[in-house]
Amino acid sequence: MKTILLVDDETRMLDLLCLYLTPYDYRCLKAESGKDALRHLKKENIDIVLLDVMMPEMDGWMTCRKIREFSDIPIIMLTARSETSDVIKGLKHGSDDYVTKPFHEAELMARIEALLRRASHSKDHQHMLIFNELEWNEETVELKFQNQHIPLTPKEFALMGLFLKNPKKVYSRDHLVTAIWGLNSNIDDRTVDSHIRNLREKLRNAGFPIDNHLYTVWGIGYKWVKEGSELKSK
Repeated sequence: MKTILLVDDETRMLDLLCLYLTPYDYRCLKAESGKDALRHLKKENIDIVLLDVMMPEMDGWMTCRKIREFSDIPIIMLTARSETSDVIKGLKHGSDDYVTKPFHEAELMARIEALLRRASHSKDHQHMLIFNELEWNEETVELKFQNQHIPLTPKEFALMGLFLKNPKKVYSRDHLVTAIWGLNSNIDDRTVDSHIRNLREKLRNAGFPIDNHLYTVWGIGYKWVKEGSELKSK
């Protein structure tokens, strides 16, 4: 059973969406604000998000941008705003699709199923990443360089995967805390720096030229650069 997070400040719309989706064997979680949505995403195993735009405090665009700081979960923006500029804005903020109200149940279901198929295909092809003889395997939770095993802690392994999947993206320390430790963690910047330092040392000791790829962006955080090399997924 797939889990859908429904985000809308109108209780009636949340109830209506549940009424549509439950017969199709979807588990529905409800969030009445962007902040509630972020909390659910950190605690629950969610497959897709249906996100309203017009919400108080944190609108759908801001919520979408916040989600994209730590997750690539499929997002459909569901809203009464149908202007082309609003659709473009939603896509630029990281949504995968855009459905306007009032919507047809069959069309909404088709779009949900299409995104879930795409996400499943992408996940199947992302369990192993290979970069300059460095192999990151999510299924076995192993990192190897030239077939040499590099022992990492779970957080170090997660950091390595995040960087390899998102080359050139600059991650602030706050973003890394949210993505790796969780939204409500009490981790500070020094803990992030310590994990990065240990990760660099372990890769350096294994012979991998980590200093050519994992860069410190002073005053902000860290980023992974490919230096002209190709990143492949299997």
